[in-house]
Amino acid sequence: MYFVTTNRSGYVMFSMTPSERAAVGLTEHRIVHLLTRATRAAEWTVLRAWKSSDFAHTDFMAALHHVPEPADPAQLATLLPAHLPPA
Repeated sequence: MYFVTTNRSGYVMFSMTPSERAAVGLTEHRIVHLLTRATRAAEWTVLRAWKSSDFAHTDFMAALHHVPEPADPAQLATLLPAHLPPA
């Protein structure tokens, strides 16, 4: 899977999956958000949040390089480290 980086208010980095149903965002406070949305017009919902010092957003995105994009974007949360504390 690859990510397409775009601008989104409130994020210093915001990258979407090819289907645009999931995204990874980094806030100015170094909090990583895994976001989902049901349709293109819907608002984004934070599925998981964690400190970038606990697990970098780039490490998460790189780990997904050879993973096909799941039909259900919420499945991306199952690929996070089990020990990852919430932000």
